[in-house]
Amino acid sequence: MDLVALEEIKRLKHRYLRCVDTKDWDGLADVLTADAVADYGTPTYGRPLKLEGRAAIVGFMREQLGPGLITTHFATQPEIEIDGDTATGTWAFQDTVIAVEYGVVIIGAAFYEDRYRREDDAWRIAHTGYERTYEATLKLEDLPSFRLTANRWAPQPA
Repeated sequence: MDLVALEEIKRLKHRYLRCVDTKDWDGLADVLTADAVADYGTPTYGRPLKLEGRAAIVGFMREQLGPGLITTHFATQPEIEIDGDTATGTWAFQDTVIAVEYGVVIIGAAFYEDRYRREDDAWRIAHTGYERTYEATLKLEDLPSFRLTANRWAPQPA
């Protein structure tokens, strides 16, 4: 097993998630191949989403997860197989989305199924996707003790 490549791929996935949560769209673009594909199986949009190409993926994230939402994404327990300049990975995944403007919190879990490719001496995500194991929506009005202290990326309640 190529332990250096293994660690680079782990760091790549974590960078992908951090860039989404911090709304670093240039950083997100940098972790994806130009022809990357994303398949997100989430009930939130009423249908699975398939995005083709780096620009489509980053554009979707910028539009849907922009400054009006607070997000946290965690991926753990990686199972990574490396074969030369390509690799596959499965990750246990949990996320939370707080949409203050809409008064909801969405929490969920899934297993990411990824494919990676080494290009110009750097690993990038060629395919990422998941199908939810669950997704739960909570109304903030049903959580009377909910208080939000947010960082610079988060919308402030009115």
